[in-house]
Amino acid sequence: MRYNAASNQSPEERMAAEGTLFKPDFVELEEDVSDSPLWNEDLAPVPILKRNWTTYNYAALWISMAHCIPTYMLASSLIDLGMNWWQSLMTILLGNLIVLAPILLNSHPGTKYGIPFPVFARASYGTIGSNFPAIMRALVACGWFGIQSWIGGEAINTLIRVVWPGWQTLLGDKIQSPGFIAGHTPTEYLSFLLFWALNIYIIYRGMDLLRKVENWAAPFVLIMAAVLMAWVLWKAKGLGAIMHGEDKFGSFGAFWKVFIPSLTGMIGYWSTLSLNMPDFTRFSRSQRDQTIGQTVALPTTMVIFAAMGVIITSASAIIFGRTIWDPVQLVGQFTQPVVVAVSMFTVVVATLSVNIAANVVSPANDFANAFPRVITFRLGGLITGILGIIMQPWRLLADPSGYVFQWLGGYSGGLGSIAGVLIADYWLIRRKQLALGDLYKVRGIYTYAGGWNWRAVAATLLGCALAWGGLVIPALRPLYDYAWFVGLFVAGGVYFLLMKGMPVAGAAPQLEPAPETEGD
Repeated sequence: MRYNAASNQSPEERMAAEGTLFKPDFVELEEDVSDSPLWNEDLAPVPILKRNWTTYNYAALWISMAHCIPTYMLASSLIDLGMNWWQSLMTILLGNLIVLAPILLNSHPGTKYGIPFPVFARASYGTIGSNFPAIMRALVACGWFGIQSWIGGEAINTLIRVVWPGWQTLLGDKIQSPGFIAGHTPTEYLSFLLFWALNIYIIYRGMDLLRKVENWAAPFVLIMAAVLMAWVLWKAKGLGAIMHGEDKFGSFGAFWKVFIPSLTGMIGYWSTLSLNMPDFTRFSRSQRDQTIGQTVALPTTMVIFAAMGVIITSASAIIFGRTIWDPVQLVGQFTQPVVVAVSMFTVVVATLSVNIAANVVSPANDFANAFPRVITFRLGGLITGILGIIMQPWRLLADPSGYVFQWLGGYSGGLGSIAGVLIADYWLIRRKQLALGDLYKVRGIYTYAGGWNWRAVAATLLGCALAWGGLVIPALRPLYDYAWFVGLFVAGGVYFLLMKGMPVAGAAPQLEPAPETEGD
């Protein structure tokens, strides 16, 4: 099934392939499995000639995803926990360098085989068992979709309120009961739903529109953030107290107790994408394009944008007499409608680009994988949006310490366990060799026992148990602070031992290392 650019193609197709690919080393599906209940058009391998994403597209993707309000506020959550500004930025940098490794390792099969994450997971978990990691990943994405939609709704609410002062109380004052929606006005929830609907509309337009949005959103948001930073520094005539602040720990031991769970939280921030990057790298022209684009853009953009957040916030304390970490609230202090309008439009663009790319594409594919003949990519996106509302994002954002330790740190243990299994299977067990057609067959080498590879499930559950055990077993509490690391290494190690010690019956030839091909 090795793709050969010169075989069975017209001269026009051959020229297009040579211009599109860095090296003709991709694998293309050579059999018709479209009648399988495991197949639909959204889950099918991307044809070679339609893989057109370049290095810039992947850099723009990460810049757009990193240039969002949670990244802007990321350092604030760490400073609130006692770190000074440079300690918080170094923690963010280290966390992103660490998570870049599994992101790149799991990106490779997407590019080579043109498959999305849930189909890739079929190789290790089984054709039905792949729904286990896919749904785990999808539920986290639904939570993030809700968080980003709430932030985007805040931007819309602020914009309308400045233009129309009566908007805030148009439908009444803050809701007092029931408790799960108390503390916000009806118009805040209406703004949230408006932004939510905009996300769903773009998803229904498809991936090509997403690529175009990411391409122009990346430089636009960066320029506007730089303009805001320059204006605030000019207005404040200085950096403010935060940039000169000391940490609040007093000893290395006290710092370490906060640093480790914070680092785990920073890794957890993008541990979602460490699983589902095949959803994007399946469109890459080459391994080189996606690898360079991601490596250059992810860690640098995260640190730069978080640093902008620290600088702007520190200077704003001089201007307004109090520290305002939320940029939406900061811009809300301005009285010029034009300034507010441009700023809020920037927030909407930034939030929209990251929300669709990071929090809708993957769960839409994940839900489609569960019922390929019933759920399409578009319907999967709608399900994601509905679950995002049900998960009450306004409550997830209410407490900075809960945001880092409970939300980011908590789910990282589960996603780390899944990443450990995927990496061990693809790189150590199968040595990058997959039987592409069998990933879509009800009866194939990835059927295992009734569609489930119990070894992968057992390894994942053990990794999750040790990563999360500290929540209920005091003796295991230190492991919870290292949740992502514990999940990754425990699940990956156990899976490798089980696959070697109890190999899959009848599949031994597929588990042997295949000859390496240059550029593989």
